[in-house]
Amino acid sequence: MAQNTPATPTACLALADGTIFYGQGFGATGDTVAELCFNTAMSGYQEIMTDPSYAGQIVTFTFPHIGNVGVNADDDETGDPVAAGMVVKWMPTESSNWRATQELGDWLAARGRIAIGGIDTRRLTRAIRQQGAPHAALAHNPDGKFDTEALVAKARGFSGLEGLDLAKDVTCAQSYHWDEMRWAWPDGYARQTEAKHKVVAVDYGAKRNILRCLASAGCDVTVLPATATAEDVMAHNPDGLFLSNGPGDPAATGVYAVPMIRDILAKTDIPVFGICLGHQMLALALGARTIKMNHGHHGANHPVKEIATGKVEITSMNHGFAVDAQSLPEGVEETHVSLFDGSNCGIRIKDRPVFSVQHHPEASPGPQDSFYLFERFAESMAKSA
Repeated sequence: MAQNTPATPTACLALADGTIFYGQGFGATGDTVAELCFNTAMSGYQEIMTDPSYAGQIVTFTFPHIGNVGVNADDDETGDPVAAGMVVKWMPTESSNWRATQELGDWLAARGRIAIGGIDTRRLTRAIRQQGAPHAALAHNPDGKFDTEALVAKARGFSGLEGLDLAKDVTCAQSYHWDEMRWAWPDGYARQTEAKHKVVAVDYGAKRNILRCLASAGCDVTVLPATATAEDVMAHNPDGLFLSNGPGDPAATGVYAVPMIRDILAKTDIPVFGICLGHQMLALALGARTIKMNHGHHGANHPVKEIATGKVEITSMNHGFAVDAQSLPEGVEETHVSLFDGSNCGIRIKDRPVFSVQHHPEASPGPQDSFYLFERFAESMAKSA
């Protein structure tokens, strides 16, 4: 069943079940195939599009005002957009913000990312919630000519994210040092010159703001590729190990990540901190399981409860897989839960400074309720010194 179409559609979104949405295209031309998800954040579309965790996904934005503050180089979470495409309700207006250096459409076009506007995103979001994240094909053609049968066939032919290791596609090619801290008025990004803790961060698709938060918490950060071994990590003689966010199926990435983490845990007692995919990697290394979620958690308004204190934090999330809390082994306890659906949002080893969370305490975009986790990591390294 097709949606009511605009007079001159220049873009088409085709779902694997045969549903067709027509709209106005912007950004790059051509077509792309990916899993379709929705994000409920009211700001931060540039950070979302450049978050490596969105590899293999087209993002539907539920907030209608997308593009109105333009884009700028400071807000990129990685070098280029990683999300496969963008779906919005209203076409972007001319940007109005003192930080803007480029229009969203021009930025997407220059980076090969397709977008579609004029979509009933409420209807689309309801469909995703009810039926699960569908496979979709997104096409942009200024001539308005689309082979919808071929697009539906492409959507149906998409293999999906289960079993897919995408961390290897978004990780860094070689190690590097990071000392840039969080943005602060009026000077912007300052440099960490008095670091107290040496941290190795394993990059499964790390956001820049996570690395900035580590630096702001007093860490001297060395970033290693996702395939780093325990020997690679320990060669830097770190005070702590950080496991980053990232895309894809954690079980697939775990093939090479889990042995490294288990090796570290067996041979050293350094503190370990994981976020998002890093949380799932730690859980797998400890013997737990991960599961594919119906439509995942994507947004900047997710309430998470810390079990020990009863404190509720409003958090930023982006994940389509979750740790199965029922599979946690003895000696590992659940520390945080989602108040939306009760899914696991944090674990720790009871007698060691090893912990992780599913949500994004670095925000960008989103609230900063959970920044204390970076400070907790730094405190655990200070105690272990």
